[in-house]
Amino acid sequence: MQVLLGILYHTIGGISSGSFYMPFKKVKGWAWESFWIVGGLFSWLLVPPVAAWLTVPNFWEIIGAAAGGVKNFVFLMGLLWGIGGLTYGLGVRYLGMSLGNSIVLGFCSAFGSLVPSIYYSLNPTPGKTSFTDMLGNAGGQLVLLGVLVCLIGIAISGKAGMMKEAEIKSENKAPAGEFSLVKGLVIAVVSGILSSFFNFGIEGGKPMAEEAVRQGFNPLFQNNVTYIVLLWGGLSTNFIWCMYLNYKNRSFGDYLNRQTPIAGNILFSGLAGTLWFLQFFFYGMGESKLGNGASSWILHMATIILTANLWGLYLKEWTGVSRRVFQTFALGIALILGSIVLVGIGNSMKG
Repeated sequence: MQVLLGILYHTIGGISSGSFYMPFKKVKGWAWESFWIVGGLFSWLLVPPVAAWLTVPNFWEIIGAAAGGVKNFVFLMGLLWGIGGLTYGLGVRYLGMSLGNSIVLGFCSAFGSLVPSIYYSLNPTPGKTSFTDMLGNAGGQLVLLGVLVCLIGIAISGKAGMMKEAEIKSENKAPAGEFSLVKGLVIAVVSGILSSFFNFGIEGGKPMAEEAVRQGFNPLFQNNVTYIVLLWGGLSTNFIWCMYLNYKNRSFGDYLNRQTPIAGNILFSGLAGTLWFLQFFFYGMGESKLGNGASSWILHMATIILTANLWGLYLKEWTGVSRRVFQTFALGIALILGSIVLVGIGNSMKG
C-alpha cells in the first residue's frame, strides 16, 4: 500500500511538472524573462514557505539550527540546479514541449539516478549505497545499464529533431513556435545535467528533513524544510539572469505596461510557478513512501516525460512530419522510458 501511495504522489507531481509551462503560453505581450521570473518568484520564494508553514510550522528554527556546512551545500546545489532550471525553460522554448522535455529530462533522469550514490561515495553513510557499491552488485550494474539506454534514447530523440528540422526546411513549412534544433540541443544538454543537482541537494539536506521527523512532524512533508534553502539557490541564479535580460532587452517596462493584461499575466505566471512547486511538494511525499531517493527521482522523471509528450501531441508539435520522423521520435521516448524501468528495478535490487 505504501508503494502504491508513493507512485500516486509521484504521478501527481509529475503531471504538475509536465504541465507547468502551459499557463505561460497564456501570457501576452511580455518578454520571456519577465514572465519567467514572475513565475519563479511564486515557485521559489512565495509558495515554498507557505507549504512549509502548513506542514512543518517551525521550519525556520530547524533551518537556523542546521549545520552551516549542510545549508551551504544545499544552497550551492540550488545555484547549480538554478542554471539547469533556467536553461530548461529555454530548451522547451526552442525544442517544444515534447522534444524539449524528453531530452532535458532524459539527461536529468540519467544523472539524477547516479547523484545519490555519488554523494554517499563522498559522504559514506551507514545503510546508503555508494557509487562504488553500485559497481560491485547486480542492481547497481542494472542502473548503469539503464543510464546507457537512456543516453541512447536521448540520441535517437535528438535525431528525430534533426529530421524534423530538415523536413521543415525542405518543405518550407513554418516551424511551430521558435523551433531551433542547435540552440535547443546545446541548452537541453546543459539543463539536463545541471537539473539533476536538485536531487543532490535533497540528499545533502537530509539532516534538516530528518530533524523535522524527529520533532514529530509527518514524514510525508519532511523535504519541505530542505526545499526552502535549495530553492533560494535556484532563485538567486534565475533572478540575476532575468534582471540582466530585462536590462539588455529593455523589457523592465513589461511589469507596468498597461497595453498588456498585467493582472492576467501575473495570474498565469503565478499559476505556472505554483504548478512547478507542486511537483516537488508531491515528490517529497512520494519519496517518503518509497524510501528510495534514486527510484523516486526516476519515477518522477517518467511521469513528467509522459505528461509533456501528451501536451506536445495536444499542441500538434509533431503534426505534419512524416511517419518516419514520428516513429524515430517515438522510439527515442520508448528507450528513455524503458531506461527508467531498468533504473527503478536496479535500485529496488540494491535496496
